[in-house]
Formats: sequence, structure tokens, C-alpha cells
Amino acid sequence: MESKVTPVYATGFFFVRETGLVEEIVVFEYYDPGEEYREITSDRRKTEEEKSRLARNMQLFLDSEDVRINNKPVYPRVLDVEIGFRGDYKYPYITFIIVFIGELRKGLNVYEDYYEPEVAEYDYRVYWFFPTKARVIKADLDVPYTLLDKGRVLLFAVPKGSRVRGYERIEFEIAY
Repeated sequence: MESKVTPVYATGFFFVRETGLVEEIVVFEYYDPGEEYREITSDRRKTEEEKSRLARNMQLFLDSEDVRINNKPVYPRVLDVEIGFRGDYKYPYITFIIVFIGELRKGLNVYEDYYEPEVAEYDYRVYWFFPTKARVIKADLDVPYTLLDKGRVLLFAVPKGSRVRGYERIEFEIAY
């Protein structure tokens, strides 16, 4: 019987630095009844080939987006990919480490991301961490969001089956 690796959940963490560097960690969790990833990770060459394939695919997806900070394009790049398991070989996860840099300024800053509209295939949750002297003013994410730590941390969740319109905007203020 042929296995079907199925995505079940994702979590994204964005860390915005005062320098304008944004470090992104995205973790995709899967159900793998045939333990395909167990077989792949048991061989070093297969593991490296799969990590390269995953990095290329993610980079193609990132390249199709129009990501901007303060209306200037920024270019997310995949730095690394990790494959692991959540306690059982039927539950692999894939972690992407992604970075991009934009020019931040004192006062109002705007992050925007334009991408293909879609229907969410799985639940996911996203966390944004801004510098200690920053506060989110408002966000347009097409889903409810929560602000923590006096507006420095933004989080939102997208349920499976939600129509995602393909646009995100976060306005944040930095006081130096």
C-alpha cells in the first residue's frame, strides 16, 4: 500500500530585529502512515537530497510572493531545512529557517506580503515578535489577531478550510 504524507499543522515564528533583519522559523507537521521520512532519514545521501529538494520548493514559493517593508521589496531566503520526528516515525516535522532584511525607521513601519489566495489545507498559527521598543498599531490579516506584551507580540491562527485571500499587512511603530 502506498503511503501518503499529509500536512496536519504548521507554526511560524517571525523575529523582527531593530536592524531590519527578520528571522523566520516555520515548522510543518505531518502524518506519515508509511513512514517515508523514516526511510529517507535513515540514509545520509537521501536526507541531504530531500533537504535540498524541500529548500528549493520553499524558495520557489517565497520567490512567488511580493514581500515589502515600507513599500520596498525584500527577498526571503531559505537558510536551512531540518527534518525530525515528534516521538514517532509516523509524525515527521520539517523546519525551515528563512531570513530577509528591510529598512526600518523610527516611527511607523509597514510589512506587507502579497501571495496567491488559497484555502488552508491545515490549521496554522503565526507569532510575530517585534523589538522591545516597537508596538503593533494594527494588522490586516483577514483573521482575528491578539497583541501581547503591550503590542510587541502579535499572534494569529488560521483554521483548516479558511479562505486565505493572499494579503497581509502589519503596521508597527518603533521608538528609538
